[in-house]
Amino acid sequence: MHIAVASHQPLPAKGYGGPQRVVMALVRGLAALGARVTLLAPPGSRVPEATVVAVPPRKFGDGAALAPYVPRDADLVHVHFPVRRAPASPPLVQTVHGNLKGGAPPSPNSIFLSHDHARRHQSDTFVYNGLDPADYVFRRFPKRVSQYDLFLGKLHSAKGYHWAVEAAKHSGHRLIVAGGWRPSFTGSVQYVGEVDGTTKAALLARARCLWNPAQWDEPFGLVTVEALLSGTPVLGTRRGALPELISSDVGALCDTMEEIIAAAEQIHTRDPAACRAHAERFFTHLVMAEEYLRMYRHLLETGTLPAGRSTSRVPA
Repeated sequence: MHIAVASHQPLPAKGYGGPQRVVMALVRGLAALGARVTLLAPPGSRVPEATVVAVPPRKFGDGAALAPYVPRDADLVHVHFPVRRAPASPPLVQTVHGNLKGGAPPSPNSIFLSHDHARRHQSDTFVYNGLDPADYVFRRFPKRVSQYDLFLGKLHSAKGYHWAVEAAKHSGHRLIVAGGWRPSFTGSVQYVGEVDGTTKAALLARARCLWNPAQWDEPFGLVTVEALLSGTPVLGTRRGALPELISSDVGALCDTMEEIIAAAEQIHTRDPAACRAHAERFFTHLVMAEEYLRMYRHLLETGTLPAGRSTSRVPA
């Protein structure tokens, strides 16, 4: 199968670039599974696993303007941004990486990132994000000997970083906060700024746990998968997709700050190997690519997209 994958942002990402890293992982996974991949991306993009076609940035967002760059023998186009006027041929699918505003209906052939994300947009079509385990450091050691907890992400109230800070003040556990925007922290809380690449991988691997106490309905929660691939358990909330990502053997889900502070006292009992195995079962680039290939085949054979396949923890 020949897939034209389109990214309106340059690849690889500079900085965090969550959606870009997912697209990179997808291209890598599709190629590993035998698909032929052409990447339509802004000039300067470099992805070894794909034939790269440079597309001027102004051409993205309009399917008709993008069409001349699609190889004639492509079976399907997979875009990772909103498009107008989808071309008649070949078929086009769109991964929705965020929450649509104002109850706007999704475009035809939209694929969401989780069961919850799809449900909130009146759909049942989704594919979980995946990452390449080789990009993350896994060290099997008892988490009770770790010297710090980690919060990694935007320092915005919706991300719940203030819960992690309050817990650190309450317990005395050292907390490393990595993200944009420099706050004023004192005591056991250390701010290290934005991190990526090897620094991020090292921080994740050595942390006692990752804090992801989201206060909004996250479509997915990629940092959770990054932590689990590193063998690090996750403290989260029952918001958005997090209940689909975090089971009791790899983390804890809480509704209040009091609950999450209590859960933090036992989080070190999770086995790093179980965290890694959980992520390898559900959230690798190969698992993601296999599921997208199932979506592509179903669309080409029937003209419709199938329902997504959930982990076993989807709420009723």
